[in-house]
Amino acid sequence: MDVSGTVTAPPPLGVGIGGLRYHACVNISVNTSELSAFCSNSSEQLNGYGLDPPPEPQSLQLIQKIVSIVVPLLFGLIVLVGLFGNALVVLVVAANQQMRSTTNLLIINLAVADLLFIVFCVPFTATDYVLPFWPFGDIWCKIVQYLIVVTAYASVYTLVLMSLDRFLAVVHPITSMSIRTERNAIAAIAVTWVVILLASVPVYLSHGEVTYTYSSAEHTACVFLEADPINRPDGYNKPVFQIIFFATSYVTPLALICGLYLWLLVRLWRGAAPGGHVSAESRRGKKRVTRMVVVVVAIFAVCWFPIQTFST
Repeated sequence: MDVSGTVTAPPPLGVGIGGLRYHACVNISVNTSELSAFCSNSSEQLNGYGLDPPPEPQSLQLIQKIVSIVVPLLFGLIVLVGLFGNALVVLVVAANQQMRSTTNLLIINLAVADLLFIVFCVPFTATDYVLPFWPFGDIWCKIVQYLIVVTAYASVYTLVLMSLDRFLAVVHPITSMSIRTERNAIAAIAVTWVVILLASVPVYLSHGEVTYTYSSAEHTACVFLEADPINRPDGYNKPVFQIIFFATSYVTPLALICGLYLWLLVRLWRGAAPGGHVSAESRRGKKRVTRMVVVVVAIFAVCWFPIQTFST
């Protein structure tokens, strides 16, 4: 049975310190709050503070302090464990010709997707959480967010392919031998990557670097370019983006995995032994498989749910 993925993607860019400040400044109303003075470049609007900036809101100060401590530790752990574990998987399977099965090819693909995520996404996402500004420019903002979504899709749909592979191996062990070949596995992986790379292009287009005024100084943030009738009338619809991402990266793969494993269990439990007698050992084996399937599906659902929470 397959696993639920070695690395869970972090929340998208735009929810770090710079993103929090940007959204706080964009969302303030005409009835000014304590943030309105910070989000203005005019000293006349500092409401009694003179030319000195007012103290930053305590809630935002607390969030920034917690984030600046927790994120480097958490992301550092992800990099160390993920880099070593996934690189080891790729090297071991690639170096051992006897391990070139369809399942192991899919495991290599899963590890490669995680390595790409760790190398090209984790450091820059961590920076977005630690620094109060985005230092890498507009193009890299788009590329990083694009790669976050691409690698997330690659991981979850590789897990779907692994579920299909297990289904064919158990339900159709003989007839699937001509289908479950190394060549077909490579072709399925290649098609999956091409579809994901093309389908994720809107993510590249809908993210970018923005400039905003905070504490009488200009700052940058890497955010979703949400439509705004005043500041960005030609922007993108964020709720639609969130719904599509939730449906395609969580609901659809989870439904496919559940469906394949449910069908597998039905065929497994309905299968009759010669003479119609089912041994105690056979029943124990079926129970073990059932427990494993439930655990695999549960781990996938739980591990991939946090990114959906942060994205919606």
